[in-house]
Amino acid sequence: MAEPTGRVLVVIPTYQERDNLGPVVARLHAAVPEADVLVVDDASPDGTGELADEMAAADPRVTVLHRSGKQGLGAAYLAGFATALRGDYQIVVEMDADGSHPPEDLPALIAALDDADVVLGSRYVPGGIVRNWPARRQLISRAGNLYSRVALGVQIKDITAGFRVFRRQVLEELDLDQISSQGYCFQIDMAWRAVLGGFRVREVPITFTERQRGASKMDSSIVVEAFWRVACWGAARLVHRTPTVVRADRPVADERHAPPVPERPSGQADDEAVSDGPVRR
Repeated sequence: MAEPTGRVLVVIPTYQERDNLGPVVARLHAAVPEADVLVVDDASPDGTGELADEMAAADPRVTVLHRSGKQGLGAAYLAGFATALRGDYQIVVEMDADGSHPPEDLPALIAALDDADVVLGSRYVPGGIVRNWPARRQLISRAGNLYSRVALGVQIKDITAGFRVFRRQVLEELDLDQISSQGYCFQIDMAWRAVLGGFRVREVPITFTERQRGASKMDSSIVVEAFWRVACWGAARLVHRTPTVVRADRPVADERHAPPVPERPSGQADDEAVSDGPVRR
């Protein structure tokens, strides 16, 4: 399949990212000048939304979606995907506002769509680098990826990666209305659904750098949600349950692996192509 052509939309969710947003968007446009940016702001108290409005007024490539409050990463990306699908964008990108996802690597991720449908900017394939992350965060990330690989039976090394690129067709055909995951779990959910839907998922190495300004949004509830949902999906896979449809237009070919929707508990080096689903041509 040839590399897609057409408009690129980079979706950047924000909450309390006023100090980071401007530099990140400037770096992005230096790397991919033709890319449009959609800032999805959750009523940030620090004025991130107002700054985004100023940037949009000065640059037609920037638009802003204001939401009424902090509704979570997954919901922000789903709102961004809906906006992309209402337009004529052929490539949709997820990218954090804190600078941890290097915009300079985005051209390589887009180019990798030449033989993939979803491209993940991976920290854990050969050539991937993690800089300035505390040991505790690295342990949580690596353990979460290993746990997800084993539970779900996929070979993606960095299934929690948040820097990723989708062909439009993927977002059109996955049933996004079924997704309620947030945080890292949203990234696991999307990648697994793409594999089950028969889309080709490829990992490309990036250099991930811990944020220099602002506070991480990571907390224990994100870890608990990911553990709980992945456990439910993995258990359903093992007992051959089929409680959901992965594709909007048809069931997944191997229904044994379809993910359920669990209730939430209270409280450049070598890159790697991976896909457990049928390969699309």
